[in-house]
Amino acid sequence: MKEMKKSYYITTTLPYVNADPHIGFAMEIIRADVLARFHRVLGDEVIFNTGTDEHGQKIYQKALAEKKPPQDYCDIYAAKFENLKQSLNLSYSAFIRTTERKHVAAAQDFWRLCLKNNDIYKARYWTRYCVGCELEKTDSELVDGKCPLHPAQELETHDEENYFFRFSKYQQPLLDFYQKNPDFLLPDFRYREMVNFVKSGLKDFSISRVKSKMPWGIAAPDDPDHVIYVWFDALINYISTLGWPKDETKFKKFWPGVQVAGKDNLRQQSAMWQAMLMSANLPNSKKIYVEGFITAEGQKMSKSLGNVVDPIALVNKYGVDAVRYYLLREIPSFEDGDYSEKRMLEIYNSDLANELGNLVSRLTTLGEQDNLEISNTAMKQYSNEEIELFDSFQFNVLLEQIWNEIKSLNKKINDFAPWKKKAEERKEFLVRCFGSLSDLNFKLSSFLPGTSEKIRAAINGKVRKIAPLFPRNILIK
Repeated sequence: MKEMKKSYYITTTLPYVNADPHIGFAMEIIRADVLARFHRVLGDEVIFNTGTDEHGQKIYQKALAEKKPPQDYCDIYAAKFENLKQSLNLSYSAFIRTTERKHVAAAQDFWRLCLKNNDIYKARYWTRYCVGCELEKTDSELVDGKCPLHPAQELETHDEENYFFRFSKYQQPLLDFYQKNPDFLLPDFRYREMVNFVKSGLKDFSISRVKSKMPWGIAAPDDPDHVIYVWFDALINYISTLGWPKDETKFKKFWPGVQVAGKDNLRQQSAMWQAMLMSANLPNSKKIYVEGFITAEGQKMSKSLGNVVDPIALVNKYGVDAVRYYLLREIPSFEDGDYSEKRMLEIYNSDLANELGNLVSRLTTLGEQDNLEISNTAMKQYSNEEIELFDSFQFNVLLEQIWNEIKSLNKKINDFAPWKKKAEERKEFLVRCFGSLSDLNFKLSSFLPGTSEKIRAAINGKVRKIAPLFPRNILIK
């Protein structure tokens, strides 16, 4: 009997369309892409979702500043994020925009379910609000009266009647959920952070804005004077992209899913969203991976400092797989990491050009000279240890292991020196080397898909000499 395919759903957060794509989001979506490709290799049926978050005060203010209708402004920036698919060689299969009709309808249906469950009510809303975060801020979250993530922005004071979500009602259900699912949130120190946060008590949060003050949002059901708060709206994308609530078959097949998020999204993804799902009587997320931040030369990236790293510019200079390699190998999975031009040059030359590039170049040159024909029909699979490392988001560890194997194979070739041997003497050795290279290439395919495809094409059947995978002259353009 044929084994049924497993379903696997992975999603990134949705970036706001108030700025060009930055390297932090590139890191998030590349890591999600690795997991999507890995699960396809395992034979799973995969949906990989990303998209754009297009409502809220921050977007509205940006559109006004550029003298554009909000929808036109969103269309321009959403296209920039859609272009990442080609620029970063991504394999996502769904791109959801929160201004899409299907998402708008899903957000309103979700609201109605929470309202029916008595989890939405109206009350006065007074708070200090950070437009940069699109979140209210308490005294304990401020540093010198400013939001630590957006210290250059003045906090706004909101005083109006809004709709609220009964977040406080879900304190114990969330704690019970965390206890039953200790692997729900990785890394473990973020899991402990969320348990402590929820234990300290939850405050109901506003889920609407007065339309006359901030009109750019989804209309609140049955109240034309309010629009839905951007966070409540945006989080629902994870299921609206699956066709919820209309496509029940697809939704049940792929939800609950796996999410990748930055640490600034921790509470929203692992507490707010989970409570919202409970209110709507829907299954909670399966797993959330929470990344750290990425800095530039040891400093926080900011436009004022002029050190924001453009991932597209890096791809244009070094190539997409060099950028993917840096972010996957050099940046820790869960801690903060740093982008350095000096380090980028180092690993481009050492790891990519010298070790991987030279290995493939030497072998394919010899293979073509000897008219070798290689069969790659043998089925390949990951070890249990490798599967566990993928599932625990340890991409840097996996790549370190792969590069140790690359170094080992290079050493074997250097020690044997096949170029000094006669063709008949080196044939058996080269066949073994190509077998090892094929195994390595299989493991590389989720990380460096373009490079892996070039290698596969060169050693599949009659061996053909390959052009330099990572040419050094790229650095002096």
